[in-house]
Amino acid sequence: MNATTRVLIGLVLGALAGLALDAYDSAVAVKVADWIQPLGRLWLNALQMTVVPLVFALVVVGVNAASDAAASGRIARRALVVFVVLLTIGVTVAAVAAPMLYGLFTRHPSLAAALGGAVSAGAPSATQVGWADWLNGIVPSNALMAAAQSAMLPLVVFALFFGFAVSRIEAARRELLVTFFQAIADAMIVTVRWVLEAAPFGVFALILAVCARAGMHMIGALGVYVLVESTLYVMATLLMLLVAWLWGGESLRRYVPALVPAQIVAASTQSSLAALPAMLESAQRLGYPQRIAALVLPMAVSLCRLTSPVQYIASSCFIAWALGIDLGPAQLIAGAALAVVISLGAVSLPGQVSFLATNMPVAQAMGVPVGPLALMLAVDALPDAIGTAGNVTADITAVSVVTRQSSADAA
Repeated sequence: MNATTRVLIGLVLGALAGLALDAYDSAVAVKVADWIQPLGRLWLNALQMTVVPLVFALVVVGVNAASDAAASGRIARRALVVFVVLLTIGVTVAAVAAPMLYGLFTRHPSLAAALGGAVSAGAPSATQVGWADWLNGIVPSNALMAAAQSAMLPLVVFALFFGFAVSRIEAARRELLVTFFQAIADAMIVTVRWVLEAAPFGVFALILAVCARAGMHMIGALGVYVLVESTLYVMATLLMLLVAWLWGGESLRRYVPALVPAQIVAASTQSSLAALPAMLESAQRLGYPQRIAALVLPMAVSLCRLTSPVQYIASSCFIAWALGIDLGPAQLIAGAALAVVISLGAVSLPGQVSFLATNMPVAQAMGVPVGPLALMLAVDALPDAIGTAGNVTADITAVSVVTRQSSADAA
């Protein structure tokens, strides 16, 4: 039985137990929730303790990996720029559309109070921030203080500066530092895996406490999350077709059928890497030069995961909606910018590790509590097939854009 199935079983059993207690006696349900809630919080705190060192290390290593790729030639540099643009387009659509889509659904008042039990002590809360304060807060005056306060946006900005600085120092020392930070990231991933071994029990405790207080409203809210996330994935995927038409110069009548085989493989395996041979075949069918497709597509599989930043924004906006928190433009922009950076840096993370290590920083940067993420972990795998198909579409779109630009240079 894989880890996702075990967590899903924990979610279902906890939800059933909480609903049964609520149906039996609401007073008893609240007492049981108060008793079991600290166990869920303990597990959640164990996850949170790894986020700061893991994210910092991943950004430093990711910056240097991107620097190496950019140094390998003009096509690689052009591909990196295209990746950033495509990710920015996708996350911008998510930041604009997600609050509106969640706003279409009615939130029961008991949901916020019940989810409050899943929020660990000291969790941040969203406040309306002026543009001057927001700009001043991007660059930390004290990086260590930013790390101690889990201020993820300024911490990541410092990590970016640090990573670029490392890429400019003597090669031997650079290799030593990159190896050091890669070792930190690896150690944190091992730690997260240990903590995730207890994920079925942690999720069981958290969802039981929430369902005991909110009843079926929590189940309905998770359904809203899956629906909105899937909708955003479809929107981002369709937008890539528009990009291929306008920027890549493709005819959609020819382009869309060529994508279908790769999308089918991606949806069925839920792995962009497994779909790489099918993507190469689609690129060949579309007439893209082998030298471009063979370089850009493997890079895209790791760096251009279109739906990853979309998912980060969708989850943070869901928490804000469920808790009745209004997100201002500053919070959405901060989350979107960080989502792109985190997506580029979180290369080759395991599935459940990736969900927590990437969503927590974005949620913290947007000022929403991270506690509900533990519950969303169990259901996030449901729309994954749509998301993987979207990633594959973006990867081939990137090849179309790079091919057209390279052809223009050659002309």
